[in-house]
Amino acid sequence: MRARRLGRSCGPAFGRWSRAIDLFEYIFENRGMSLALSSHRAPAAGQLRELQERIHALQGRRNREGAYPVLPCFSSLFPGGLRGGAAYSLETPLSAAMALLAGPSAEGQWCGVAGIQDFGAEAAAGFGIDLDRLVLVPDPGPDWPASVGALVDVLPLVLVRPPATVTSSVASRLGSRLRERGGVLLVLGPWPQSEGMLTARGSSWEGLGRGHGHLARHRVELGLSQRGRTRTATVDLAAPGALALSGQRASRQGLFDGGGT
Repeated sequence: MRARRLGRSCGPAFGRWSRAIDLFEYIFENRGMSLALSSHRAPAAGQLRELQERIHALQGRRNREGAYPVLPCFSSLFPGGLRGGAAYSLETPLSAAMALLAGPSAEGQWCGVAGIQDFGAEAAAGFGIDLDRLVLVPDPGPDWPASVGALVDVLPLVLVRPPATVTSSVASRLGSRLRERGGVLLVLGPWPQSEGMLTARGSSWEGLGRGHGHLARHRVELGLSQRGRTRTATVDLAAPGALALSGQRASRQGLFDGGGT
């Protein structure tokens, strides 16, 4: 398994459609697949739709439910899953963001990660993220909203760390595209007009001594503020093997305690 790692540019700097087309030509070519786009004269938007259909075909289904599943340890925070067409602000460790991606990824959804140079593929795989359906853009460049927009146009879930303060106009433009595509944007940091803010309220480690031992538990208390209500849960992020979807036979002991408040 290997994540698709792209360089600074997702494509030529002549429009978001061309960025997305170049991006996914690269992915399919490196998977040994032929895009066989209809014509170089075809409108870029039409080619992008064709690429979207190919992604949907690989996933086996569209996201008709309007929401994406989360791992059981997040079920009290997101009882209906991650809502399609929305952005969520995360003030959490990167490991919590990886665990959020793992739920949809385990069900065959493609995920993108932009602007996070310390995103470790090995750690992501440990949480259950399918690296064959993961696109990494460590450095989206100065025009990062266009690069993220190219990912949003085709991938159902995108995790991003903005390099600068996000303006309301940028958030509004990307939000419009999220609603149109039905995707989810997870943002490390503040985001105007977010659906909810997930915050780490505290954490503790067990099993590590001074220069010896191994991490047995990394318990993180999380709070989701959404529409005037706050839900809380405690998640053990040191137990990736137990972070499984409901249909999988894996232990959930120590993963989840706490509920809505």
